[in-house]
Amino acid sequence: MLFQFCYASKTLSDPQSLLSDLRDILNEAHHFNYLNRIYGVLYFADGYFFQCLEGDQTTIMQLFEKIKKDRRHEQVYAFPARNVEQGLFQDWSMKFVRKNSAISIFFQQLGQESFNPYLLNKDSICAFIPLLAEIEMDQVS
Repeated sequence: MLFQFCYASKTLSDPQSLLSDLRDILNEAHHFNYLNRIYGVLYFADGYFFQCLEGDQTTIMQLFEKIKKDRRHEQVYAFPARNVEQGLFQDWSMKFVRKNSAISIFFQQLGQESFNPYLLNKDSICAFIPLLAEIEMDQVS
């Protein structure tokens, strides 16, 4: 059994520093997660972050306390956590997915014009997380 925890937030990075901030976030996440056996995905599009983490509950919740204090984002919203039989992101200490047409279509089917993770509910988040697992990983260039 793995603890699965997801949250959404809005970037505070200006366009000039966004790429550098994304690189820093991913490097920090990869290092910490690798050492602590945390797995996950970070999706960024339209000024919003969505992150899903899998692993030890105590470690993830301690990490989330640190994440909430990060000055690169605001309006941090935690979705209800759950235990899962098998993780979807165990191949990645931190998978990164950038704006993607499959996700745009997913949100259009929810009646949204663009990506807004705050609009996910219990049912849609259960469909969204596997979609993130299927999409190819991106590199921040």
